[in-house]
Amino acid sequence: MPRLKTAALAALAACLLSCLTAVWPGSEALAQMADGAMVPIPTVSLSLEQADDSDRVATVINVMFLLTVLALAPSILVMVTSFARIVVIFGFLRQAMGTQQTPPNQIIVSLALFMTFFIMTPVWRDIENRSFKPFMANEITQREAFERSLIPIREFMFMQTREKDLALFMRIAGDAKPLNKAEVPTLSLIPAFIISELKTAFTIGFLLYMPFLVIDMVVASVLLSMGMMMLPPVMISLPFKLMLFVLVDGWNLLAGSVVKSFGDVAGAL
Repeated sequence: MPRLKTAALAALAACLLSCLTAVWPGSEALAQMADGAMVPIPTVSLSLEQADDSDRVATVINVMFLLTVLALAPSILVMVTSFARIVVIFGFLRQAMGTQQTPPNQIIVSLALFMTFFIMTPVWRDIENRSFKPFMANEITQREAFERSLIPIREFMFMQTREKDLALFMRIAGDAKPLNKAEVPTLSLIPAFIISELKTAFTIGFLLYMPFLVIDMVVASVLLSMGMMMLPPVMISLPFKLMLFVLVDGWNLLAGSVVKSFGDVAGAL
């Protein structure tokens, strides 16, 4: 019986393959598989060949450069914009309120991202006018467009960077004391800007912690005086902290303070 079942299944499979080959003209490969023939498998190979046209080489290099920039775009967005300060401040706010994962990380990152777009819009508009439009009009070269695009970004970073942090990295790099901003290397400016942003974010986070810390201490003292030592103070203080944050319109105040902490970016540029 098992042999009869196996033979019947084999005959059924062969019948289905033959019917599919008759109905679907593009199924010759299935017929070859049914006959036991080998089906050719395509291969992919990468090779270096002599180029006949220099424009072809330039196009390939431009594509590779574009892919590299796209791969580094998230890091560039975090390093040279206002994103780091905003997302750190929102993280401190959530910890100070004790709301665990509310708002979620996706909401915090998305809000920080859109606020970054709002704050950096004057900078990117200046980059578009200085670099992108002339380059698309074939008025400047690619290298000149890159150098022009760095000017607004460097101006923004200079406004937010402390001289102490900038001097630290220039001293580590062994650079001479610059006479003006143009002589400051970008590789020293970027890390100085990042640690300056982190210091500012931690300072604002400390100020955010203070009112919520006072509420926690008051609630803990009241519970201790009432002998409720087994009741977690966080469970009682959380509604009061939420009520305080809502009554003072905390999101409006925090968003306005964060944006104003970057100064008048549009006026400076």
